[in-house]
Amino acid sequence: MKRATLLAFAGGTILFVLLLHHYGFAQLAAAVGVAGWGLLWVSLYRFVTLAADTAGWRVLFPGPLRPATGSLFRLRWIAEAINSLLPVAQVGGDVERARLAARLGQSGAEAGATVVVDFTLGVITQLLYTLLGVWLFIRGGAAEGDARGWLLGLLVAALGIAGFYVVQRLSVFRKMAGILRALVGGSIGESLAGDASELDRKVAALYGQGGRLLMSAGWRMLAWLLHTGETWLALYFLGAPVSFAQALVLESLSNAVRSAAFVIPGGLGVQEGGFVLLGARLGLTPEISLALALVKRVRELLVGGPGLIMWTTMEGRSLARWLQPKAPRGAKNDRT
Repeated sequence: MKRATLLAFAGGTILFVLLLHHYGFAQLAAAVGVAGWGLLWVSLYRFVTLAADTAGWRVLFPGPLRPATGSLFRLRWIAEAINSLLPVAQVGGDVERARLAARLGQSGAEAGATVVVDFTLGVITQLLYTLLGVWLFIRGGAAEGDARGWLLGLLVAALGIAGFYVVQRLSVFRKMAGILRALVGGSIGESLAGDASELDRKVAALYGQGGRLLMSAGWRMLAWLLHTGETWLALYFLGAPVSFAQALVLESLSNAVRSAAFVIPGGLGVQEGGFVLLGARLGLTPEISLALALVKRVRELLVGGPGLIMWTTMEGRSLARWLQPKAPRGAKNDRT
């Protein structure tokens, strides 16, 4: 798996460099430079979408045990930073936020279940968001071949999501743990099987909470629509303003391309190529489209960098507490 990720990353990097070389490093740097302080505003806007995503995740927790919004917001920020900047196939951050959420007074199964369901709802709402983008793309006069290709891709994605949901309802975690228990054996294997069974129960219970699911999905859909504002804002500062509908087409379809290339860390190269192809169909020059992609890369660094620092700081404190010597039971403090 690591070898496949490294090969994918190498291929994406080569494509990224070739695109920059083809359209000229100096010209692209000058195009991005036009944005100036707008880069900061685009980066700050990201916290708006993170807030909506956090709200959608938070409603999945049981009311009495629901963590504070600020705590979950930090975990959501860390997860995005990991997915954007580290070679974790764009899902490692979600695994980490489940682990960190378990430190907020939740059981591991409870925290894991909320992340599994939140992730699933995120994929479903992204599909709806992409479908809206494809509809606007077709309405704007997309070529028939382009439209068929996108609709076929959406159909395949829908089937994949349906399969992902079905396996969750078939106690997949317990079955996987059963295989591990047979391989590992002993108390560790029994513990894995017990935790996985509890996770399956928590996931099934969440899927039975229709009201909370609808509320969470509503927040996630709002977050996707808010993503459109980032592209609109970036192009405005780049001196190439577009309509909200055009920005939605660019954002939704480029996100779909990046998600399809999940094996490539950060979708490097693929995202840039997607912007060039999509931008051309919306009347944007390749230079502006690539400048837009680079602005988003700068935003990833400006937002994700502090997120990674926050994560390593939290982990460092946890390690320090774990390494701190503990006084023997029954020992009394010496007072002189």
